[in-house]
Amino acid sequence: MRARQGGPARGGLVVRWMLALLLLALAYDPRTPYLLAVREVLTAGLLVAATLGVAAVCMGFARDRLGRFEAAALGTCCALAGLLTLGDMLVARAQREAVLAPDVEASRLGHHFIVGYHDFDEVARLAERGLIGGIYLARRNVRGRDLATVRAEVDALQARRAAAGWPPLLVLADQEGGRVAHMSPPLSAMPALSALVAASSGDGFDTLLERARAYGARQGRELASLGVNLNLGPVVDLRPERQTTMLDTHTRIGQRAIAADPVVVARVAAAYAEGLAERGVGATLKHFPGLAGVHTDTHHFSARLETPPTHLEAHDWLPFRLAARSDGAIMLGHVVVPGIDPQRPASLSKAVVEMLRQTWGFDGLLLTDDLNMGAVYRRGLCRAAVDALRAGVDLLLISYDPQQYYRAMHCAVAAERAGLLDDAWRASSRRRIGIAAARAPVVQPLPETARLDDTLALRAGVRPAAAAEVALRATR
Repeated sequence: MRARQGGPARGGLVVRWMLALLLLALAYDPRTPYLLAVREVLTAGLLVAATLGVAAVCMGFARDRLGRFEAAALGTCCALAGLLTLGDMLVARAQREAVLAPDVEASRLGHHFIVGYHDFDEVARLAERGLIGGIYLARRNVRGRDLATVRAEVDALQARRAAAGWPPLLVLADQEGGRVAHMSPPLSAMPALSALVAASSGDGFDTLLERARAYGARQGRELASLGVNLNLGPVVDLRPERQTTMLDTHTRIGQRAIAADPVVVARVAAAYAEGLAERGVGATLKHFPGLAGVHTDTHHFSARLETPPTHLEAHDWLPFRLAARSDGAIMLGHVVVPGIDPQRPASLSKAVVEMLRQTWGFDGLLLTDDLNMGAVYRRGLCRAAVDALRAGVDLLLISYDPQQYYRAMHCAVAAERAGLLDDAWRASSRRRIGIAAARAPVVQPLPETARLDDTLALRAGVRPAAAAEVALRATR
């Protein structure tokens, strides 16, 4: 009989401790981007759970169901979880109020931040106060809305910005084509650039480049109709030989890369960027230092690129060097290159920035990949924001979870006041950002004969409506 009673007792002990430790783990960082979907109820839920936990422990001890040691330990876990949650809530509120208070440092640093948004009034307030340099249009901003409504919202932000006496906002979107097309709908769902390479085989390189330019022109026209002046594409990482692993849930470079040949990638990317530029939209080459040799998904994990820099220079970096434009940008990925900086990922590395600026002579924008991503968020968002600014990066992207902006800006202001941010790069960075933001997207219809999906459809022998699907199948 004792053995039969011992099983449930031990089971209850395990469940109690699992619940207590889970509560403590959630309370450790309730603002983590991983919990964004439940954040509105999470803080209140954790406080209620901690209070009920303490009450349950006291009741269990009073009724002799818990020993003194276990009751003290469980009660401490629940109370600590409550205190951590309450403390985080108060810190978050204080950081937000400090950033929104009249502050010279915050407005001096604002042009370095690109933020996504859920609430128009909130992002409008940041824009009017000069606390941000641009916005990131995410899928949530266009889902279920027509083009005119989205454009009206962007125009309203630009109008408020101008009325407050600040330079225009940079307006970013992530519209690669293929599996990453966050503006579709309302914009057209175009195939990936890799589909052009497959569809143009046998037609000659000049034909491929002309189609890439036409692709960029059409995509640029559609982005310009939304008020976008900087697109987060093209992907110039080389296509890796390895297959995607189960842990690679977001990056999936093999499905997004143009080709494995660096010269093909460089020339297609350059032609595409030329097409975008015709419509007043800048291109962003991503993700430096290249993800072909990276075996982990930086959305979740830290990553290192062990390939020697000499090989990278002659291979993976060719598309970045050959296709870079001074009116465009390079996105720095959250990947450590030990041969250049063994301590920090490229997005936070002064050594990487100096190489691109001084050795390569690149004078376009440098921006980080999203600072919400696990590879840098786990290092500490505060540390990441300050390191990126100290490295000389022009733009810090905070897109997935906009509320992280207040934490990052608060830390940046503290670093500014402590004299940790070097002024040497400020003037050139502000110039680059100002030129890019002032670029007016050109809304100009393309002739029907330039429709890329029709061209692909004719080559594939199918109706135009099915062209994108055919092009995507061709890359598999």
